Amino acid sequence: MHTYVMVKKITFFFILTLFCGSVLFAQGENLTLKVAVMGPGDQLYFWWGHIALVVEDSRAGTSRFFDYGLFNFEKENFFYDFAFGRLLYSCGVSPTERNLDVYFYTNRDITVYTLDVPPQMRQKVRDFAETNVLPENCEYYYHHFRDNCSTRIRDIIDIATNGQFLEQYGQAPGRFTLRQHVRRHTWFSPPSDWFLNFLMGQVIDRPITVWEDMFLPSEVGNRIEEFWYTDSDGVSRKLVTSVEVLNKAIDRPRVLDVPRKQWPRELAFSLVLSAIFGAFFFMQAKNIRAGRILAGLSISFTSLFFAIAGILLYFLNLFTNHDYTYQNANMLFCSPFLLAGVPFGIGYAFTKKMSKFFIYALLSRILWLLTALGIFLSMAIKLLPWFYQQNLTDQMLMLPLSLLFALQPVGLKEITEKFLKGKKA
Repeated sequence: MHTYVMVKKITFFFILTLFCGSVLFAQGENLTLKVAVMGPGDQLYFWWGHIALVVEDSRAGTSRFFDYGLFNFEKENFFYDFAFGRLLYSCGVSPTERNLDVYFYTNRDITVYTLDVPPQMRQKVRDFAETNVLPENCEYYYHHFRDNCSTRIRDIIDIATNGQFLEQYGQAPGRFTLRQHVRRHTWFSPPSDWFLNFLMGQVIDRPITVWEDMFLPSEVGNRIEEFWYTDSDGVSRKLVTSVEVLNKAIDRPRVLDVPRKQWPRELAFSLVLSAIFGAFFFMQAKNIRAGRILAGLSISFTSLFFAIAGILLYFLNLFTNHDYTYQNANMLFCSPFLLAGVPFGIGYAFTKKMSKFFIYALLSRILWLLTALGIFLSMAIKLLPWFYQQNLTDQMLMLPLSLLFALQPVGLKEITEKFLKGKKA
C-alpha cells in the first residue's frame, strides 16, 4: 500500500512538472516582438530619431509600445538637472497605435522590424519590459551616448538572443566616431552643428565599436536587420523576419550616409565676416569716424559671442556631469577672458582721449593675439595622439577673426604717433 501511494505521488509530480513546463512554453506563443524605429523630428532633441519595443499579444488582442525615451519639461528642476547632466528619463508603456499616430502626424519616418525569437524568449523580453515600467524601476539617468532610448532597446535585443548580439558587435569596429555620427544628423543647421560640436571634447573622437554605434536608433535598425543568431536547438535564425515601412517623411533634411567636412563652410563664413570687419578698420585708417565706431563695436560683438560660448564651455567642463564635454582643446583659445574684449571694443569705438584709445587698442590686440596663439597651440597638440580632437571647424571659425583683431590694418605706428601728438597738445 505504501509503495502504491509513493508511485502515485511521483506520477502526479511528474505530470505536474510536464504541465507547468508546457504552460511556460505556451506563454510566449501568443506574443510577437517588434522594434519600431522613427526618423528625426523637428525639435533639436528629436534630430537623432527614436526607437521603441512593440509587444503584440494575440490572446489579449493588444499591442503595447514600450518607450524608453520619456521626459517631462514640467518636472521639478528639469532644466537645472539638464544643465548639470543629471537628467532623469523614464520608461513607459501605452497602446502602439496611439503612439504611431503621433509620428505619422509629425511627418517622421516609421519602420517596423518583426523579430523571430523563440516563445520562451518572447516571454522573457515581455516580462523584462513590464518590470522596467514599474514605478520603482522606470526612471534612469540619461546619457546621450551610453544610456538612452536606443541603447536600452539594443540591450533588450541582446537579452532576446542570449547575449549573442553583444558577442558579435561588442568588439567589432564602428563606422564612424561619435562626433561623425552626430554631424551626420546636424549638418543641415550650421549654427547648431557648430555649437554642439564646439562644446563636445576629444572623448567623442576616439574609435568606437558597432555596439557603441547603436546609441542611434537607425543603427539598431540596420544591425538587427542583418543579424543572425543560434537558438537553443542549435538552429541558425535570422533575427528580423520582415521590415515594414509605415511612413516616409516628406521634405525633411536627410541623414547623411557619410559625414561631410564642415570646416570649409565655417572658414568661408569667417573670411566673409573678417572682410566686412576689415572694411571698418580700412574706413578708420581713412579717418572716417564711423569706421572707428564700427570697428570697435565689431570687436565687442565678436568678443561677447565667443566669451559666452567660452563661459558655457568652461561651465560644462568644470561643474557638470556632461562627460562628453570634458578634455576639450577649445578651452585653449575660447575662454571667459574674451569678455574683456567687450569694454575694450566699446572704449575703442567711443573714447575721445587718444591716450585711452591707445590703451584700448593695445589691450584688444593682445587679447586676440593670445586667442590666435591658443588656436595654433590647439592645432600643434593634435600631433600627439593623446590630445587629438576633431575641432578644425571651431578653429577655422575663430582664426581669421582673431588674426584680424590682433593685426588690424590700423597699425601700432599710427596709433603711437597719434598718441604722442595728443600728449604734446
